[in-house]
Amino acid sequence: MSGTSVLRAEGVGVRFGGVRALDGVGLRLAAGEVCGLIGPNGAGKTTLFDVLSGIRRPDAGRVLLDGAEVTRRSPVWRARHGMRRTFQRRQLFGQLTVADNLLVAQESRRGGADAGRAAELLRACGLEALSGTYAGTLPVGQARMVELARAAADRPRVLLLDEPASGMTADERERLAAVVRVLAADGCAVLLVEHNVAFVMELCSRVVVLDLGRVLAEGTPAEVRADARVREAYLGTRDPARTAPDAQGMRGRA
Repeated sequence: MSGTSVLRAEGVGVRFGGVRALDGVGLRLAAGEVCGLIGPNGAGKTTLFDVLSGIRRPDAGRVLLDGAEVTRRSPVWRARHGMRRTFQRRQLFGQLTVADNLLVAQESRRGGADAGRAAELLRACGLEALSGTYAGTLPVGQARMVELARAAADRPRVLLLDEPASGMTADERERLAAVVRVLAADGCAVLLVEHNVAFVMELCSRVVVLDLGRVLAEGTPAEVRADARVREAYLGTRDPARTAPDAQGMRGRA
């Protein structure tokens, strides 16, 4: 672990009718850590993000932020206490400029918006020349970078990134990784869901693998890649429908 544990899930369970989307999931995230969360389609990754961020209340288990239980706390409460999240589908304020998207994210901070912090993030994300551009006009890769910058604008303690590299070019992914590393070095705890497993393995110091709603494996990228159970979940023939982008990414790294 890189530092003090700031986010924990203990025994988290979620049911959709008779289907167990999550079944006794445990997860911990430390300050200054970049942790990857991977798994085949339907493994429960986004459902776990919904529980951690407060969008969905679990049927079992609990979530702790800085050691205090927050299972019943709202997404707004968690955001005010240092948690930020991005989504698979882009969630920008399209009719605001890139710069204003970041400043709006800082409105709740004491002392008002921090224009210096916003400018710093725009430079780091390669968006400085686009600060006055309406966010809704940006291509996918640049829009994803704006989402990252906006999520980091108020110096969160916990950052949940849901497929942030989706639609990015190789150069954009490199810049994304560089910014995430800087945020972690500043003490932010980052949890990353991403179908590009090669990207996850290069960026993260620890990887958690979900399969069928349970934690299948956890460890360093090298340990996870060498785990026979992980290879079966991604590459085996247990369920042909499971051949998803996740599996393609692992195949490329195997």
